[in-house]
Parts: sequence; C-alpha cells; structure tokens
Amino acid sequence: MGDVQGSAAQGVDSAISLEKVRQAAPGLVGFYESARVSLEKSGLAGQRAAVYLVLDRSGSMSGHYKDGTMQHLAEQVLGLSAHVDDDGTVPVVFFSTEVDGIAEIGLGGHEGRINDLHKGLGHMGRTNYHLAMQAVIDHYTASGAVHPALVVFQTDGGPSSRSAAEQALCAAARLPLFWQFLGFGPPDSKQFNFLRRLDDLPVPGKRIVDNAGFFPVGETPRAVPDSVLYDALTGEFPAWLSAARAARILP
Repeated sequence: MGDVQGSAAQGVDSAISLEKVRQAAPGLVGFYESARVSLEKSGLAGQRAAVYLVLDRSGSMSGHYKDGTMQHLAEQVLGLSAHVDDDGTVPVVFFSTEVDGIAEIGLGGHEGRINDLHKGLGHMGRTNYHLAMQAVIDHYTASGAVHPALVVFQTDGGPSSRSAAEQALCAAARLPLFWQFLGFGPPDSKQFNFLRRLDDLPVPGKRIVDNAGFFPVGETPRAVPDSVLYDALTGEFPAWLSAARAARILP
C-alpha cells in the first residue's frame, strides 16, 4: 500500500473522490493519498488528464512480472489517475518487439490484472519504443479526449531502433501528450543513455516543446517510496503544460 496514511483530505479537487476510491478499490487508498500530496506540491491539484501506462515485455522483464513489480506499478498509476481522470480506468500498452497487446486496468477488479494480461500475450521479445508510442497516439486520437495525456512509459533498456523512437517522440511533440519514462535497472547504467538523450533533445531544434521526462527507478522498483515515484511522475508535467499552452498545443 502507499506510504501516506491517516490523511483527512477528501480529494475535493480530484476527479474521483477518496470515498469512491475506498468503495471501489480500498487497496489503492494509500496510493491515492500519496499521489495527492505530489500533485499538490506540483501545483496540479484540480488538473485533468488522460493517463496511459506503457509496459515493457522484453525478455529481460520476466522477473518483474513474476514478482509482482509490474502489478504494483500499475496500482500506483491507478492511484494517480483517480485524481486527474474521472473514468477510473487506465489504458495499458504492452510492448516488446512489437505491440503485444492493449487493454485497460480499472479501479474495480484491478487485483492481479497485469499478470493475467501478461500471461495471455505470449512470447516476450526485444525492445522497440516507437510502435508502442504510436499505439498510444492512435488510442488518444481516437478517444476524442479533451484533456492532455500523461503517458507513463516503463522500460528496462534502450530500444532496438533508436532513430525510430526519437522520430516518434519529436513528431508527438505537436500533440497534447507528455511522456514520462521510467527506467528499471541500475540508475547509472549505460542502457539508459538513450532515455537521457530523449529527455534532453533540444527545443526547438528537434521538437517544438520538451515533451518528455526520465526517471531512473532503480534495480528494486518496489523499494522506491510512493512519494518519490509520484514526485517523479508529476515533476515535469507542469512545465510541459505551460510550454504546450504557449505553443498552442493546448488551449
């Protein structure tokens, strides 16, 4: 459960109230309350956004599915989503060499959902970002969403096609989508050099706005306090919102 307890806050600025979360998903209350603190610190209380979760299914990720780490991350993201998105569901894109599957996880019936989905998706391949990014873009465009999107993109290494990933991110900069990359593995690993490069792509030389952030979660993601993860997920989003408004990507 989350690491913030005993809060009296009722989520008055939140898309879904604390009481509704308690009724639909009592196991997520701790995550919900911890996420609220980070949103308030970032000046995002009352902000609305569609939240997406993109999960790496390359072969090296097998252990993180088996030990419940991926389910844990999905529950953390659900706790955040309940504050900013009133439909109570998060679209989930599983990827490896290609897009392995697209599904949803919601407040109701979220327990064990990620592993159940993962087990039905077959072979775990290599790592390709750009197809998963396009799947998010396509889903968001088709959804008719009126709010911007926060895309939580988890991976444990760089993509097979780096040029395609960079091109996808730069093209997506003109859309109301912010990509928050999470790296599972040693924080100083060279495998994350490409994600650091994406985070630092020049504006306006490569893209119209800075539409991505990167946070190295570490080798034991479940050991990272919820407050630290939520601060990372919300830290760069406000600056992107301002830049996107200035560039007329957002009204």
